[in-house]
Amino acid sequence: MNRKWWTLAVVCAATFMLLLDVTIVVVALPDIQTSLKTDFGEVQWVTDAYALSLAALLLTSGVLADRFGRRRLFLVGMVVFTLGSALCAAAQSPAMLIWSRAAQGVGGSILFSTSLALLATTFHGRERGVAFGSWGAVTGVSTALGPLLGGLITSGISWRGVFWVNLPIGIVAIALAVARVQESRSPHPSRPDWGGFATLTIGLFTLVYGLIRAGQDGWSEGRVWVCFAVAVVALAAFVAVEARHSHPMFDLGLLRTPTFVGGSAAAFAMNGSLFAMVLYLTVYLQNDLGYSALQAGLRLLPIFATSMVAATVAGRISSHVPVRLLVGPGLLLVGAGLLLMTRIGEHTTWTALVPGFLVAGLGSGLVNPPLASTAVGVVPVHRSGMASGVNSTFRQVGIAVGIAAYGTLYGSSLRSHHTVAHALDQLFLVSGAVAVVGGLLALALIRSRDFVAHGPARPTPAETTSVS
Repeated sequence: MNRKWWTLAVVCAATFMLLLDVTIVVVALPDIQTSLKTDFGEVQWVTDAYALSLAALLLTSGVLADRFGRRRLFLVGMVVFTLGSALCAAAQSPAMLIWSRAAQGVGGSILFSTSLALLATTFHGRERGVAFGSWGAVTGVSTALGPLLGGLITSGISWRGVFWVNLPIGIVAIALAVARVQESRSPHPSRPDWGGFATLTIGLFTLVYGLIRAGQDGWSEGRVWVCFAVAVVALAAFVAVEARHSHPMFDLGLLRTPTFVGGSAAAFAMNGSLFAMVLYLTVYLQNDLGYSALQAGLRLLPIFATSMVAATVAGRISSHVPVRLLVGPGLLLVGAGLLLMTRIGEHTTWTALVPGFLVAGLGSGLVNPPLASTAVGVVPVHRSGMASGVNSTFRQVGIAVGIAAYGTLYGSSLRSHHTVAHALDQLFLVSGAVAVVGGLLALALIRSRDFVAHGPARPTPAETTSVS
């Protein structure tokens, strides 16, 4: 097997580990809450610390990868992520676990920003479609196995085992990357944009912190509004810094490309709808319906198994079907599935959720493989690290903001109506609306004509004449 296929194997192993970690950890959260004697706000931070550090560092990681070498940064990310996993497994307090999750996010940000860039610079033409299709299939398999493995490990061993499982995968991936992956870097790399990094980090952290505090203390709490004010100022400063910087980590000029905007909106909506809701579904199944971690994982399996099958099909046809006709309808299906879940009541069983699980899983499987190409496919190869980082940033911001915002809505609804069923209905309605809006934006904005020559999609005659 030549180097390019080894690169695909290593990237897929890293992707498997990262995505497996998300769904494994979610299933273990109720046990973590009991074991470490923590409250729901800190449970939210176990997920959001990871997502926020990912989002804050992805853009900088992409620039550093273009500058210092994508394989080199990939190796750094793999080492940091693996060590962070070991620290999570050894955590003795909520604070230690949250900070260790943030360390995992640092390593994950580097892996996310370099993985797609490595594929984009290694594969071309028809082989690129095969590579992205394989990557999409791995995303489906990893997320499908996550709830099941998380339930098995948590119920059979303990929640700490869900972090130990990352160590052998990480060690093997590091060894293969050292031996088999070829180095690549941009011939004209940008300088790191530390001003942009600082303002983005402050803005995202204060926004999410404010949302979580609002869910716990209510909207009248003074600290909540201070956080929101700081977030608005910091994010506005981020835009100003990027507009003036000679080498910004987020080239705002990309927003003039409709496909890039549509893909970014779709990335935010995908993670901010279904994937953010997985936390609340898990809490409902375990804390309210009384299922164990394994039983909850098995009941979530229809979402991820359906997604895996759909992702395999979407990966195979993504080089023949216009990207917008996969991403847009896929998100609409995700929205429809979430809205179907509003059928639950005080005395219904989990089976009332199954139709929504299947429809939403089908939609997410259609979205993920082609969505990656809306970032790296619309820029020249030497800018793929930055573009990949931006797309992944929108994904992580979506899940971090989604979890925090839904927690606020969930707490407010419980205080007003005192029923879990009504609170979940509100979350399903809002998250379904987020997915539908994302799907409509994807249909309106993603165009085959925006893909550059090496992209995985080519304009078809029908799309060339129908898309303005």
